[in-house]
Amino acid sequence: MYDFQHLEVERPSEGVLLLRFNRPEVLNAVNTQLGREIVRIFGDLAAGAVEDVRCVVLTGAGERAFCVGGDLKERNGMTDAQWMAQRVIFRQYNLVMERCPVPVVCAVNGLALGGGAEMVLRSDFAYAAEDARFGFPEVKRGFMPGSGGTQRFGRVVGEPRAKEYLMTGEQFTAADALAWGMVNRLFPRSELLPATLAVAAKIAANPREAVRVIKQCVHAGLQTDIETGLVIEALGHQKLTSSPDRMEGIAAFVEKRSPEWQKG
Repeated sequence: MYDFQHLEVERPSEGVLLLRFNRPEVLNAVNTQLGREIVRIFGDLAAGAVEDVRCVVLTGAGERAFCVGGDLKERNGMTDAQWMAQRVIFRQYNLVMERCPVPVVCAVNGLALGGGAEMVLRSDFAYAAEDARFGFPEVKRGFMPGSGGTQRFGRVVGEPRAKEYLMTGEQFTAADALAWGMVNRLFPRSELLPATLAVAAKIAANPREAVRVIKQCVHAGLQTDIETGLVIEALGHQKLTSSPDRMEGIAAFVEKRSPEWQKG
């Protein structure tokens, strides 16, 4: 499907796309090339160029890390112009991931630091290994999160806690992330990916358009007040009212059979 250098692309089941960051020797840090590959795959998903994908799962290669953010060794010695050129690519991949119309679920198999933690916050939801660790170490390198961390982390865990961990750069545990709402469930490492893929398959088994509209309505509604959110919900509900899948779902219920959803 794709001949990527650092991003593995798999089809573990119908409707599910598994993306694995494959730079385990540097804890799956994102260099410029991996950034380009992320832009490519998520751009294709947004354009509908990848056939019948209904849920995306992100994970990391190796035993140690999900992703530790930008590759600082590559950045060491970059000129300002080179740094800004890379930032354009990184901003692009942040944006295409955030706006992906397909649900994105993270399987956090190890360290999720800096931009890796920001990927988790950008996803629709995440599961983690029981021994995974999270953090935003940027302040210890003289800078700060630049891919949504200062905004999304506080919205999930609360302003005081976000300030504490962003300002100290200290790590926190998977149990903390679960308690604070950053991840939904924890699993033993060996069970994490199978469990995540099983949930992704459940999502993929549901009608594509209904899942996409739910994703849009929940996300957009939570960025505004409740009255506006209810309007967004009403518009989504109306959009699905006459859809072939809704008609099929009702007919299948009445006829006591499994529904046959629209493909594509």
